[in-house]
Amino acid sequence: MKRITSALLNLYFAYLLIGGVAWAMDVPLRLGLNLVDSEWLGPYLGVAVAAGFLLRPYGKTAGIIEILLGFAAIAAWSWMSYNFEAWLFDFMGHTPQKYVPGIIAIVLMMEALRKICGTGIAVLVWVLIVYAFVGWVLPQPFEADRLPPESVVMYLYADTSGIPGLVLSIVASLVLAFIVLGKLMEVGGATNFFTDLAMSVMGHRRGGPAKVAVIASSLFGSVSGSPVGNIMSTGVVTIPLMKRTGFTASQAAAIEAVASTGGQIAPPVMGAAAFLMAEFLQIDYYVVVLAALLPAIFYYVCLFVQVDAVAERRGLVGLPRSELPKIGAVFRSGWVFVLPLGLLVYLLFWANMAPAAAALTSAFTLLILAFFKGRFRSFEEWKSFVLGGGEAMIPIVLIAGGAGAVVGVMNVSGLGQSLSFIIMQVGNSWGLFAMLVLTAMLSIVLGMGMPVTAIYIVLATVIAPSLIDMGLTPLSAHLFIFYFGVMSFLTPPVCVSSFVAASLARAGMWETGWIGMRFSMIAFILPFVWAYDPALLLDGTPQAIVTVVLTTLAAILIIGRSSRLLERPNPRSLTLAALVAAIVIAVTAAPVWAGPESVLALVAAAVGFVVYFLLPRLSLPGLREAAGPEHAGEPGVTAAEAGAKSPQTQG
Repeated sequence: MKRITSALLNLYFAYLLIGGVAWAMDVPLRLGLNLVDSEWLGPYLGVAVAAGFLLRPYGKTAGIIEILLGFAAIAAWSWMSYNFEAWLFDFMGHTPQKYVPGIIAIVLMMEALRKICGTGIAVLVWVLIVYAFVGWVLPQPFEADRLPPESVVMYLYADTSGIPGLVLSIVASLVLAFIVLGKLMEVGGATNFFTDLAMSVMGHRRGGPAKVAVIASSLFGSVSGSPVGNIMSTGVVTIPLMKRTGFTASQAAAIEAVASTGGQIAPPVMGAAAFLMAEFLQIDYYVVVLAALLPAIFYYVCLFVQVDAVAERRGLVGLPRSELPKIGAVFRSGWVFVLPLGLLVYLLFWANMAPAAAALTSAFTLLILAFFKGRFRSFEEWKSFVLGGGEAMIPIVLIAGGAGAVVGVMNVSGLGQSLSFIIMQVGNSWGLFAMLVLTAMLSIVLGMGMPVTAIYIVLATVIAPSLIDMGLTPLSAHLFIFYFGVMSFLTPPVCVSSFVAASLARAGMWETGWIGMRFSMIAFILPFVWAYDPALLLDGTPQAIVTVVLTTLAAILIIGRSSRLLERPNPRSLTLAALVAAIVIAVTAAPVWAGPESVLALVAAAVGFVVYFLLPRLSLPGLREAAGPEHAGEPGVTAAEAGAKSPQTQG
């Protein structure tokens, strides 16, 4: 039985990747099969559900029950696809031959979603589905529109506004293309290339391994689209190196968690949200990428500055140059990864090619180059690519199905309008700032434990319309909820990224979570800035953009100094750090309160830069102290000890 289930699972993986690529490249159309999206998406989703049952069986190993449930899911979703066109013109009503397979398909999809993506997201979607059936008994403003149960089932099962709709269509084509590119890079060795590249540039500087984590995780994370996958790829290298050079285990884990999570907000992929955002707002993809560029840069600059400040405070230095790879050798071995990424940028922004086609073209280019470099010549490498890529699609496809159910419930029940009304009432009564705070809290809470794509889809459906009604530009509103949704990966109590990194570092999970929040402080401030001043998203005059850049940069530098002071055990330093935090908010908010083109905002930025340069002189004596013992019980590396190994101590 084990051999049968293993063979079936591999077949499902291969279908999800190869079949998805064939659909993205319009192979069915070229073969004369004129299928609409929903006719393809039914069996594709069914296979993902079947694979989910085999991956997470009810017992220790998958058996006949999981196989039969998978076959039932494939049959139920394929039945929808087979009849989709006929049902469009069928006016005989919702007969049992329609809605009974629909019930089976939805229930099995939700059970696979629970198994693969966790109970949290499954419970959220189930609550909304149940609401569509019984919400009409609730009082206003939560009362739902009353529809026959079979109509609700058919709307979710076979309507393009339900499960086989826009979200699943984007995932099965656009997101798949970038999964293919990312998996090719991973199997081809891009993780090692990015890590070695960052190591050769930053490894010898003070706190070098931590700076390597920031750079390597930002580069690989912007393509991989998964915070946890990014941590497991780069963290296994960077975390031990950070601990070796004097960072505590919790600091090392937090730095890796924040750096890897930042890949979700860094163009070009942004955890697939960039493509979804472009589709939701009906704007060009490059508009989303350009808008997200400055905040992503500031996020990593702030993390880099804080890492440097902690390294300075603890007297840490980098690794000896003799242990670091040479940049020339790194490029000679890894240039095959640079050219496809350069081609991807060219195709997206200059050739104006569709994102899916651009990603697949870059992936094909990488494949050819890697082949001539001796990669992808063995069966094992191809197997790892095909099966690994197919497996990576399963949670994304199931999440897209669940998100389609959420979108369908919002449309069919009127819940979307009800929630928008409630949030609007808060805005009208307490003002925009109170509404933004409430929205940020809801985004973090709803996002806890959920994958990035699911976070964005739910929030874009439920909350974004209210922000737009309050005067935010559509792009500002969607990026606002997306940022805070991503920050749920770093916000206790369910800070998934911090917990995963802490397990690698053998550090305290709660301590890592709180340190991670501190290192990602700027990400909790930036959305409020662009909500009032879209110039941060490059939506404004040149003067407004320069002003917001200067004020934000001043805030980042002060945050770096505050990190240096927070390292001190002296209470007076904590008091000073609190004062610095207040200055950070004032400087960052200068364009908000003073106006985006106000001279007052430039004065506030100047004050921020002055405070940054004066703070070291205001600090108490003995600020630079040697590093203490490792959190994990290993000896730290003091400046004197590390200096004996390497003369490199520059920042």
